[in-house]
Amino acid sequence: MSKRDWRKLDESDVRVRPGKGTRPRSKRRPEHADAESAMVIGVDRGRWTCALDNDVVVTAMRARELGRTPVVVGDQVGIVGDTSGQPDTLARIVRVEERTSVLRRTADDTDPFERVVVANASQLIMVVALADPPPRTGFIDRCLVAAYAGGLEPVLCLTKSDLASADSLLALYTELDVPVIVTRFDEEPAELRARLSDTVSCLIGHSGVGKSTLVNRLVPDANRAVGVVSGVGKGRHTSTQAVALRLPDGGWVVDTPGIRSFGLAHITPDDIVKAFPDFAEAAEECPPGCGHLGAPEDPGCMLDELVPDAPGRLISLRRLLASRAGMDDYTD
Repeated sequence: MSKRDWRKLDESDVRVRPGKGTRPRSKRRPEHADAESAMVIGVDRGRWTCALDNDVVVTAMRARELGRTPVVVGDQVGIVGDTSGQPDTLARIVRVEERTSVLRRTADDTDPFERVVVANASQLIMVVALADPPPRTGFIDRCLVAAYAGGLEPVLCLTKSDLASADSLLALYTELDVPVIVTRFDEEPAELRARLSDTVSCLIGHSGVGKSTLVNRLVPDANRAVGVVSGVGKGRHTSTQAVALRLPDGGWVVDTPGIRSFGLAHITPDDIVKAFPDFAEAAEECPPGCGHLGAPEDPGCMLDELVPDAPGRLISLRRLLASRAGMDDYTD
């Protein structure tokens, strides 16, 4: 171009490319109406294993628009992308459906950070050994509290009944009407299998109580690692991550890692009382901040008015409240 041609140019001839941030971004997000429904059955380092409604299992990542939305085992999600389930394929989780129940715990009673163990389970199966290791009522009480507060039905599963009787332990929970299943090593867990059929159930318990042994019998191809009890009466951790396993007769069982502590810092006394309809109405008349433990801790508790009508249930309820307040014999 000659100098004469350059002189004919003005600012209208200059094309300026807009920089980043000058183009308005739409806040609208795709609705993903074509997303396929799936259930999260495993989580591992930023990847989620999901079972589609047609039984195809896919690996997925969390879509950017979900941000840091927590996605846990049991969540019902919407998935787009490659849902073939072929090796080295990756889909995207674009939606997390509202949860019907949530099992939460904290590391201890002072930890403000709650951890979601499993979502959308209908039952919490508390696996407790009658011996080797011995049962801990504090752990059972805390699991009951978490189940009632999270909307799960608690079920007490007692293992190793060939080593000790269940009578004394069961006497503590008669007033709570908690379903009980008793198993032993040399018998098939037929009653437990029937209880789990066509539901999503979560198994929880200390290491060494026989939880993985039960899972291997319920799901023969699960191949969950089985450990032994240490010399100090505590089990060694064998399961390291929660995983949902499909039952041969229908339904899912979520096997969780053996735990040593079950904090309840996220649960209030009122959360527990709400699980007992015969006490909830009276509790509404209690003074603000009432822990519902009765005198001397809570001298104005209105639940005392119900003692003549339901003394056993009130004692059981207050044992759970005491467990929530750290006033139990639960040890790490």
